[in-house]
Amino acid sequence: MVTACTLKHCAGKEYYCSLELTLQVIGGKWKPIILWRLGQDGTLRFSELRRIMPNITQKMLTQQLRELESDGVLHREVYPQVPPRVEYSLTEMGRSVLPVLSEMCKWGHAFEANHGTAGTTDGRAAGHATAPAADAPDTDAPDTDNDLGMAVGEV
Repeated sequence: MVTACTLKHCAGKEYYCSLELTLQVIGGKWKPIILWRLGQDGTLRFSELRRIMPNITQKMLTQQLRELESDGVLHREVYPQVPPRVEYSLTEMGRSVLPVLSEMCKWGHAFEANHGTAGTTDGRAAGHATAPAADAPDTDAPDTDNDLGMAVGEV
C-alpha cells in the first residue's frame, strides 16, 4: 500500500518529499552549472561567471545567484571599493552537492553513449572540458575533466 506524502515546510519552501526540496534549491537550467563552475574554479566574480556561461542573461544570472545565496548554498562577498567588487564562492552546503552533480554528469555521459550525439562541436573550442574516456575509473571524487560546463548551451 502506498502512503501519501505530507506537505512540509523548510527555508520558506513547500514540498512533499526531499527530492522536491532538492530540486527547488539546486534544480533548473542554470543553478547546477553555476554550482559546478564555482566548485571547479573556486571563487569567481559576476563577470567571470557570465563569460563561462555566455547563454545566460545578466538578469537570470543575478536571480539565480540571489536564490542560491538565500538558500545558503553560496556566499557573496562584497568588497567596499570603487568600482565595487563582488565575489561568489560555495558554502560548505554548496560543496556538499558537488558529488551529486558529478553523478549527474556521469549519467549524462552514459545517456549520450547510449543515444549518440548529433550536430555537436568540439567542446574545447568553446572553452569547455570534454567527456572523460569511457574506460575512465569510477571514483567517488568529482570529475575535474568533464563536460558539465558544456551543458550551458545545450540544457
